[in-house]
Amino acid sequence: MQSGEAERGRAGAVVVRGDWLEVVRGGFDGVVGPASVDMVYADVPFNTGVVKKSPPGGKKVGRVVDAAYGDALGSTGEFVAWLRERLEATKPLLKRSANVLIHCDWRTSHRVRVMLDEVFGEDRFVNHLIWSYGLGGSSPRRFARKHDDVLVYCVEPGEAYFEPPRVRATSNRLKGRTKKATDVLEIPSLNNMAKERTGYPTQKPLELLEMLVVACSPAGGVVVDPCCGSGTTLVAAVKHGRLAVGCDVSEKAVRLSRERALAAVRG
Repeated sequence: MQSGEAERGRAGAVVVRGDWLEVVRGGFDGVVGPASVDMVYADVPFNTGVVKKSPPGGKKVGRVVDAAYGDALGSTGEFVAWLRERLEATKPLLKRSANVLIHCDWRTSHRVRVMLDEVFGEDRFVNHLIWSYGLGGSSPRRFARKHDDVLVYCVEPGEAYFEPPRVRATSNRLKGRTKKATDVLEIPSLNNMAKERTGYPTQKPLELLEMLVVACSPAGGVVVDPCCGSGTTLVAAVKHGRLAVGCDVSEKAVRLSRERALAAVRG
């Protein structure tokens, strides 16, 4: 672990610097014990083979960080092996009612799902969520790629926690009412002028993480993000009364996540 310190917020935020594998084996510096975690959400590297950077001109719109990380873990097989090792090390920390959510995309989702079947069991599959975000470019040679995949698995099928989220109904018949969300989550990605943008590359919208945290973990539960990046999962967890626990290898990511999570703790 590059830095062993963990900083606790008054009402539930812990952020540790280090690689997922090392940190989880140490129980996040002793904060997380066996069978104590309610939800793991990992927005893993997409293994694009390129360096992800903060957009240029970030300071002009009030962003607070200028960061970059290498999004390359070798072949698809090497990436899946990297992820498998970390998930297997995480399993002892999960409650019987826990959910595991892996955020990936078209490059690896098919291989990751097979691996998750092997690690947790085919009968532990819960959902293949589609995050349809809409923004971005298109191609004249294929359908525009406008979604990410969130693979959801549980520890014990009959005991897994789930609170069905509700979204605004769009039909005339249900105008002004809500309905249960489907497995297609239509939530815009953050545009370049979004107020919540921090400047951290690949930052996910708080609306998405709030929906997932509330649906897949109980109030007062423990939510772990072992690739916490900009800290959005931790903010969502704290806002909704969960203990937020995260780690990242990047010093800038840890600093940003810590600041955002502690700000959420203070309200």
